[in-house]
Amino acid sequence: MEIPSSTSIPSKMKAWVYGEYGNVSDVLKLDSNVTVPQVKEDQVLIKVVAASINPVDAKRMLGMFKASDSPVPTVPGYDVAGVVVKVGSQVKRLKVGDEVYGDINEKALDQPKRFGSLAEYTAVEENLLALKPKNLSFAEAASLPLVIETAHEGLERTGFSAGKSILVLGGAGGVGTQIIQLAKHVFGASTVAATSSTSKLELLKSLGADLAIDYTKENFEDLPEKFDVVYDAVGQCDRAVKAVKEDGSVVTIVGPVTPPALIFVLTSNGSVLDKLKPYLESGKVKPVLDPKGPFPFSQTAEAFSYLETSRAVGKVVIYPIP
Repeated sequence: MEIPSSTSIPSKMKAWVYGEYGNVSDVLKLDSNVTVPQVKEDQVLIKVVAASINPVDAKRMLGMFKASDSPVPTVPGYDVAGVVVKVGSQVKRLKVGDEVYGDINEKALDQPKRFGSLAEYTAVEENLLALKPKNLSFAEAASLPLVIETAHEGLERTGFSAGKSILVLGGAGGVGTQIIQLAKHVFGASTVAATSSTSKLELLKSLGADLAIDYTKENFEDLPEKFDVVYDAVGQCDRAVKAVKEDGSVVTIVGPVTPPALIFVLTSNGSVLDKLKPYLESGKVKPVLDPKGPFPFSQTAEAFSYLETSRAVGKVVIYPIP
């Protein structure tokens, strides 16, 4: 891939932008005249090659986090994979030409960036990025940061460790596909159970689930077996608490919360990606991309519409980005 020298970085770029809150189909527009963001001293400028979209992008666009959001107009997008084309004065680790990936918003809901990853360029703090594993394509890398970091943080918060059992609610989604793999192949779970619809059960098993539960046919809370940890990635906390052992933990990323479950919002950190790099490079942990994708940059609005059907498997990726 050609690396533009700093003299050839344009002042304007193509980006998807919304100037007011609302439905994707009403507010998200492709703009060819967006100013390329300035790089702060602790940031690098990335020529974006691929991005992926998450439910948080759509919720943010609807104005659900208006109180803590940065002001519109906004270029959405948290997940990025691309090439460093410029570095700020305080950047120590990364250099021009490095292939990197990451979740560009340290606090997901607290003043997330106005210039996200659904653009030709984005500026990101060095500490939120990691070098891309060489065996992953840019599209594969872009699918990972937010979901693998969310999966990891939730497991850490429950004190998950080798020999424990876990039930994953929403095993075929972006976060769920990573929870299954991390629990089994990184943390050393004794038993991984996960829920999905009928057509996705084989995928769950291929990722490391010992027990794949068809939620269209059975209620997981009626199983005789209870679990050390239940990780709810879909918003079924009221049922999740019925499937956990008495001294176990329930963690969720979708409210409302039923005690004693805990909810958290991801804090993005490139060091988590660095820590997981050996598992990604060995193929023990894999990116899971929805087979309908990747969607080209010009079809980003259609990609959001597809994500909103809640039928996506793994991640919806945008690639190539011009």
